Amino acid sequence: MEKRFNVTGMCIPKIHYMVDLKDRLMEIRELIDLGEYFTINRARQYGKTTTLTCLKNMLSDDYLVISMSFEGMSLEAFSDENIFSRYFLRLLYNSLKYGGQREISKKIMEECQEKAEDDHSLMSFWKLSDFISNLCVLADKPLVLMIDEVDQAGNHEIFLNFLGLLRNKYLNRTEIPTFRSVILAGVYDIKNLKLKIRKEMDRQYNSPWNIAADFNVEMSFSPQDIEGMLSDYEADHHTGMDIHEISRLIYDYTSGYPYLVSRICKLTDEVVSREPEFSAKIPWTQEGIMNAVGILLRKPNTLFDDMVKHLAEYPELNTILPNILFNGTEYTFYFYNTAMNIGVMFGFLKEFEGKAVVANRIFEMHLYQYYLSEEAVKAAHPHFPTGQNSQFIKNGWLDMDLVMETFLEYYTDIYRDADQKFVEQQGRKLFLLYLRPIINGTGNFYVEAQTRDETRTDIVVDYLGRQSVIEVKVWHGPKYNEDGEQQLLRYLDLYHLDQGYLLTFSFNKKKQPGKREVYIQGKRILEITV
Repeated sequence: MEKRFNVTGMCIPKIHYMVDLKDRLMEIRELIDLGEYFTINRARQYGKTTTLTCLKNMLSDDYLVISMSFEGMSLEAFSDENIFSRYFLRLLYNSLKYGGQREISKKIMEECQEKAEDDHSLMSFWKLSDFISNLCVLADKPLVLMIDEVDQAGNHEIFLNFLGLLRNKYLNRTEIPTFRSVILAGVYDIKNLKLKIRKEMDRQYNSPWNIAADFNVEMSFSPQDIEGMLSDYEADHHTGMDIHEISRLIYDYTSGYPYLVSRICKLTDEVVSREPEFSAKIPWTQEGIMNAVGILLRKPNTLFDDMVKHLAEYPELNTILPNILFNGTEYTFYFYNTAMNIGVMFGFLKEFEGKAVVANRIFEMHLYQYYLSEEAVKAAHPHFPTGQNSQFIKNGWLDMDLVMETFLEYYTDIYRDADQKFVEQQGRKLFLLYLRPIINGTGNFYVEAQTRDETRTDIVVDYLGRQSVIEVKVWHGPKYNEDGEQQLLRYLDLYHLDQGYLLTFSFNKKKQPGKREVYIQGKRILEITV
């Protein structure tokens, strides 16, 4: 049977290529063996459900695993403790009956089914607690409870009361039988579930789940993880790809976000490989991966849908992201800052060298496209090129010289009298707004995070696998300009390019707008001053 990449890149069936999860699963198992209760809270499509499935298989010899999901639970299920308890027992019964578990007596199975379906007597949390203890006594193995998609319960007080039940049993576990371990999986951690229900500042973090152990298992994919998966693929397909280089390239764009890694691999294997330009060459090259990245960014997907939805839901997050992207604002990372907390929880942001930065290059490219699209609709800037304008394409490649020269004309005509504050805040955005319709649909761009600050930005443009590097900066004197040239040279070496571009916004009255070519260390630099 032909193998394919799974959408998470990490699946048990042998028909899929997968990242080896053994080390991660062993780390999680250590927590379970210690009897810990914990939460796996990661961003959307980060492999939580797949991890639980793999973990259940690993534990099956030594534990009775009760695995359930709150996905699709109705509002009625959270209306009171009687109804919630019955829903919970029904999920528990289904897990025992259909989950391949046999280490449980017929009597307890019948009792579980009867209590779940009996509408004539009340099922209180006290009775539910007694049933759980009885179940733990009669089982031949220690019980582990896994609940996936706990976010579905996040707006309901009754669920927090249920967590209180589990907490009480945990604290008295030496006297009252209970689950050996409880694992809750979702995007929100339990503190944020509390946050969603109660707004009062003094109660936001008073969680009934303060018994939970820290979960520090790294669930993103390392370059070595990706390399292992591609090695399996290469063993079957013999493409001749440079596995190490392609693994590093995929990681550079995804920072190991599981869905993004596997999606790029899947698109390269199933879509890019079928495109006419790859009929005579393999797609597992820089050009092919860039093609897959472009397809990923152009096509809607549930992950990007969620990102846009959360930007509307959390205005504080929607404030700091544009400042980071366009203004180079550096925010010292502090987890208890609401916007940063939310950004990390949803996977938008991460901490890097003490700063809050966008989590990966794909998200950054998506967010640039989103904000620039919104800005273009609102501003209706005059004289912007259209997506159908072919003057910038020469022999199938992007003529970046012409892009820079026409931006010089555009900016000089429209913004020659702009003040310094306007340019410092809007200059780079104006250039990206100008660039976007030229490359839209065929190319993409991103900003090197290490150089994004209030004075300079390095932009990398990918067009059909060919790259251009543009340094954008504000004029601060000749020495600063020389530093910019040297930085650009370093990036040209990094990308194996022999020419680059320097775009300077200048307020020096003696400096005239224009262009000039300079050659430094054998590299050509086209300098544009506006």
